[in-house]
Amino acid sequence: MKVVYNEAQKRHYPKHFVASGVITQNPEMPERADRLLAGAIEAGLEHELTVEQGPGPISAVHSPAYIEFLMSAHARWTRRQGASAEVIPNVHPVRSRSGYPRSVDGQAGYHMADTACPISADTWEAVRLSASTAVQATTAVLDGAASVYALSRPPGHHAFADMAGGFCYVNNSGVAAQGLRAVHDRVAILDVDLHHGNGTQGMFYDRADVLTVSLHCDPSRFYPFFWGYEDERGEGAGYGYNMNLPLARHSADAAFLEALDSAIARIRAYSPGALVVALGLDAYEGDPFGGLRVSTDGFGRIGEKIAGLRLPTVIVQEGGYLCDDLGRNLTRFLTGFAAQHTV
Repeated sequence: MKVVYNEAQKRHYPKHFVASGVITQNPEMPERADRLLAGAIEAGLEHELTVEQGPGPISAVHSPAYIEFLMSAHARWTRRQGASAEVIPNVHPVRSRSGYPRSVDGQAGYHMADTACPISADTWEAVRLSASTAVQATTAVLDGAASVYALSRPPGHHAFADMAGGFCYVNNSGVAAQGLRAVHDRVAILDVDLHHGNGTQGMFYDRADVLTVSLHCDPSRFYPFFWGYEDERGEGAGYGYNMNLPLARHSADAAFLEALDSAIARIRAYSPGALVVALGLDAYEGDPFGGLRVSTDGFGRIGEKIAGLRLPTVIVQEGGYLCDDLGRNLTRFLTGFAAQHTV
């Protein structure tokens, strides 16, 4: 298996983060990528350098206005006297189909769900390369590779078609799924991040050609709060093609693996041609967010169970934050997956 990654993805280094009203260090820092790459290499993966793949795959799942905002926001923001070094919204409207603002302040509120996705001078380049990483991995799978790991950083599953959020700007898992659709009539996205993949859900909520399944900490008291409940099943043509499996706070291996069995059963029933795994490692018992208590060995079992689907698979990195075992958890997942995966 290969790991796709480009060191330039580290240039995005957000400084702003608010937790319980306190400005603190942003946990989505570049060192994450160093530890994850080391974990992939330890698992025996071959490193392939990400090459810029162009704007087409991003525009296939994100709106033109949103992409234009991501490209231009920082330059427009910092032209104003007294502006902060990063684009951070201070107003969030109830979304409507009218009233799109011209001001970058207004557009920041329109296109950014929260303050956890600041935009710096280097953000757009890193975001493009992160998406390109997912595209390159997807292309390899379409060309015959059984599986590829996309070390996409910054992550993507909180990004909607026209809105950033939760450290995420472009939905890399959505980009991968849409790319797989070029060949496969049906594609499934399985999200095992600590947090609900609300952007991914929103992106495909009215579609039947992409099944979205998410295991995550119960959002009633955990980010993203407004999405991720069991009764969210899709709408229109997509009704029945979204499945949420919220877990009680501090659930450990047994509960997570039981929910994963339900997720896998649903994916088997859907019978997709290919799979995207939105891989969060922040369900770990030692992760700074502390929502769930999956062990290092638990990640190995997760990898083994997902491999049992025996589908061409693009593994896209989502969350997982700095702790001593971050790289080890990835190694355990990848070795568990590789040991069982055949197509």
